[in-house]
Amino acid sequence: MNKYNITIEYSHSGFYKVSLTDHHGARNVVYEPSVAKALNYAKTWCEDADERKHAKDVMNKAIMESIALDKIAGITTSTRDSLD
Repeated sequence: MNKYNITIEYSHSGFYKVSLTDHHGARNVVYEPSVAKALNYAKTWCEDADERKHAKDVMNKAIMESIALDKIAGITTSTRDSLD
């Protein structure tokens, strides 16, 4: 069972604030011009949770591998950033 926290509230100037948290802990806030659009955004965002998590995991793995390669190549030191 997946848990999502979705809050839709009137914000200002005809816009609704949509606050979302998915079952992976990802968070997002957007503003939509109607409740219908706010609900549609929330539905789509929640449906994409697993794909978004996978993309984040792939990116994190690539970053970790880049850091490891930088260390092997001696590119990083305590006083210099890597080339990533």
